[in-house]
Amino acid sequence: MPVHLGALLTAMVTPFDGDLHVDEAGAVALMHHLLDHGSDGLVVCGTTGEAATLSDEEQLGLIELAVRETRGKGTVVAGVGSNDTRHAVHLTERATEIGPDALLSVNPYYNRPSRRGIVRHYEEVTRATNLPIVLYNIPQRTGADLPNDLLAELAQLENIVAVKQANPANLAKIDGLQVYAGNDDLLADVLDLGEPGGIMVASHLFGEEMHRMVDEPERRREIDESLRDVYRDLAVAPLACSVKTALNLLGFPAGIPRLPYVELDERETETIRALLERHGLLQTARA
Repeated sequence: MPVHLGALLTAMVTPFDGDLHVDEAGAVALMHHLLDHGSDGLVVCGTTGEAATLSDEEQLGLIELAVRETRGKGTVVAGVGSNDTRHAVHLTERATEIGPDALLSVNPYYNRPSRRGIVRHYEEVTRATNLPIVLYNIPQRTGADLPNDLLAELAQLENIVAVKQANPANLAKIDGLQVYAGNDDLLADVLDLGEPGGIMVASHLFGEEMHRMVDEPERRREIDESLRDVYRDLAVAPLACSVKTALNLLGFPAGIPRLPYVELDERETETIRALLERHGLLQTARA
């Protein structure tokens, strides 16, 4: 059964304070800003949220914070993936108790399990929740692709309802699954397929503009083309680092990333600054 998570979800960064602790006040401010500026929902504790560097306590605390602060205003999808099935099950169970709208579960990374291992992994994960599960296919990070026939097989498992697709070579409709764009530059293509939308990063900065691709299909390609330089320049560094720099320049307390991510150097920062100036955002930064 289709689940309605919204068309434009932002994979939110995790703000840290000067001591690299989670900045809860900064996170709440960013959540409300995103939901006020084009996002239908939030994905917390995903890749862009630096989940790999969060303790379980921090991760579950952020999920709880998002659910409490945004309930009724936007949807919350909680990242609960792990390359250890027992750990993924634990996070899934704990997050389910908190009650987000859905869970995001990446296939096991680094281990590179066989196809049967991937199916067994998700069999265990699905037993641990009654919430909708969004799969996440991002082979450039996991080292293993989820081909569309495997995604269709996984769709037969209880609660698996959608996939965040970050492999453009696999972009197609899939029996039993909704498809969400997993890369900013795939949003227009996914919408043209008649699928719900995307889990985006550039929407931290251009949420309203990106939502216009949903609302104004006749101008979708024009809008997408106008944002191509955004997608290109944000990729000057890992997206969590680039977006944090952009948000800091705009006056939001995003803080710096945790190692192994590092702050942008002078050249990279200038690329982000020029991007914001070119699109007129620095002139409209919040007071």
